[in-house]
Amino acid sequence: MLANTAASIGSPTFWTAFGAIVLVMLALDLGVFHRKSHTVSLREAGLWSCIWISLALLFNLAVWRWFGPERGLEFLAGYLIEYSLSVDNIFVFVLLFSTFAVPAAYQHRVLFWGILGAFILRAIFVWAGAELLERFHWAIYVFGGFLVLTAFKMLRQMEPDDPAQSKLVKFVQRIIPCTPGYEGDRFFVRHTGKLVATPLFVVLIAVEFTDLVFAVDSIPAIFAVTTDPFLVYTSNVFAILGLRSLYFLLAGVVHKFVYLRIGLALVLGFVGAKMLLSSVYKVPIGWSLAIIALLLGGSIAASLLRKEPAPAPGNHPHH
Repeated sequence: MLANTAASIGSPTFWTAFGAIVLVMLALDLGVFHRKSHTVSLREAGLWSCIWISLALLFNLAVWRWFGPERGLEFLAGYLIEYSLSVDNIFVFVLLFSTFAVPAAYQHRVLFWGILGAFILRAIFVWAGAELLERFHWAIYVFGGFLVLTAFKMLRQMEPDDPAQSKLVKFVQRIIPCTPGYEGDRFFVRHTGKLVATPLFVVLIAVEFTDLVFAVDSIPAIFAVTTDPFLVYTSNVFAILGLRSLYFLLAGVVHKFVYLRIGLALVLGFVGAKMLLSSVYKVPIGWSLAIIALLLGGSIAASLLRKEPAPAPGNHPHH
């Protein structure tokens, strides 16, 4: 009976209901709570982070109740992987908003519309990945090898690439007429009768490009714990929904988590190795969840316990 129930988890009814819930939440977010652009406070960011995490855990409880403990653990592991990897996005967003000098009041709008684009991109990635794994089982070894290589790259390169320097962003800046400065929170304005972009639209393109790059890592990573497209997509969406509030909560202190990128690299290495060894030994989902939580928690704890290096003599900050 559980097998039949599990097979129906991705039925059109569930996809439609989930999509409707997400659209309602986003409409409330933009149309009610953030109708006017403003600087998001730590209190507001903390409240919204609690809301998005609570909704994800309630959904996780529903999956556990209706489809069994294994499916519940699969969603939780996928959500934890995606949510933790999204912290790496925050490093890039801090760099991006700093490079383009985006006013704090406009940052939420950029991230909101960037997330809408991310939903579409993630859906395409999930569908393509599921089809590939179903038709060609050997693709799981390709995914696994790619994640292991990505983990090594992250360990060697402790600072993320600057998306503002990407060829795509430079191409957009060359081909699209753009105003010299920001025009409020608008992406496009009319100048002398012509519709032109503002720098905020270029930032939005950079955000979408960043999510595309990170999706290449995160989608295969979640397929290591579950191959159910519905669980893969929903865990992605819940993590992305909480990304904006997490950014405003951690943007000022994210530099303190100096070992977190090492923890993320180890998580990618673990799930990649799990994929490569899947035909030899299948790691139970409970153990996978515990190992992922231990790696992330350990890197966070090590960062918080790390003592700040003493300033060099003669380099005392000016007051």
